[in-house]
Amino acid sequence: MPLVHMKDMLTHAHENGYAIAAFDLVSLHFLEAIMQAAEETEAPVILSLAESHFDYFDFELAMAATVAAARRASVPVAIHLDHGHSLDSAVRGINLGCTGVMVDASHHPFDENVRITREVVDMAHACGVPVEGELGYVPGVEGEDAERHPGEIAYTTPEEAERFVAETGVDFLAVSIGTVHGRMKGEPRLDFERLAAINERLGIPLVIHGGTGLSDEQFRRLIAHGVSKINYYTALSDAAARIIAANVRDNAQGYTGLMKGVRRAIAEECIRCIRLWGSAGRAGEVLKAAQPWREVEHLIIYNVEGIDEEETRRRIEEGRKVLSRIPGVRRVDTGTAVRPDARYRHAWLIRFAHEEVIASYRDHPDHVRYADEKFRPVAADRISIDYLLD
Repeated sequence: MPLVHMKDMLTHAHENGYAIAAFDLVSLHFLEAIMQAAEETEAPVILSLAESHFDYFDFELAMAATVAAARRASVPVAIHLDHGHSLDSAVRGINLGCTGVMVDASHHPFDENVRITREVVDMAHACGVPVEGELGYVPGVEGEDAERHPGEIAYTTPEEAERFVAETGVDFLAVSIGTVHGRMKGEPRLDFERLAAINERLGIPLVIHGGTGLSDEQFRRLIAHGVSKINYYTALSDAAARIIAANVRDNAQGYTGLMKGVRRAIAEECIRCIRLWGSAGRAGEVLKAAQPWREVEHLIIYNVEGIDEEETRRRIEEGRKVLSRIPGVRRVDTGTAVRPDARYRHAWLIRFAHEEVIASYRDHPDHVRYADEKFRPVAADRISIDYLLD
């Protein structure tokens, strides 16, 4: 299970002068292609799902497939919520399996951006999950992602970046130095002096959004000035679209005919980026340097006294609803012993995203309220154990 801590992964990249690709996926073709590219190049990779793309897929179903792909990989993988809109988005992402989250409040004034980002950081760090913030504004120019990022560019300043990181506690910072979402118009003009000054002040992994259209030399200079994560989608989408268009010209029949070759076209562009950004062949190093991402099973076996079976079922169902919404709770299962003479009749199996969730879950007001009012008064006979999953 080579899911690893994203902070360890990006810290290794930052310290060793390369960047890790965060490829946005919108379908199984993208997911399979990205993993194929990472495996072929023996590279760490970030599987990224952007909230701005949720119109294209069911996030819950896509996350299930993404987690499964990461679990069976031989290379180190992190799963990232890209351009999360709110605290609720970040909680949902973590509870579905994201091991890193981005909150994008860059369109707000500085103080409001700090407030929103800090709220997400406090929640995510209590779950052991690192957070990416954004300061400055990266607009869209043309292409399918452009309309989701309207407005003019706002450059990140070194002074505000230093203050933002200090006040929010973000682990990584996405900066605006001249890139755009979607496709570039004309020659990209990036402010490398600004980037160098930001990197010198912060000393943390920096992130670039809007990588499509940059030259090889521009990518190298970005990485030399502290960029350790590059978000990339439009060029992958364009590669897929070119193959589909060619299949149409060749009179391909049906969905599978139109999609023939799409997966490989996406993979080839991923491979090009991985090699260019210096992460090819780094999988072994990252696996040694990064902590494995390990979930926790919170097990309670218990007997009920003082209420009938109908009330027991009602309280269990209430608990499932309440507890499943707590940050870091991946799933809530309940069960009843097969044998009626078993020592303990009932069970809770609650999956935590990370070991850090043990403490934050225990102290969460919704858990405390349910446990004190609905569970503990009728379940004095119980055993509770947390298992760190291998």
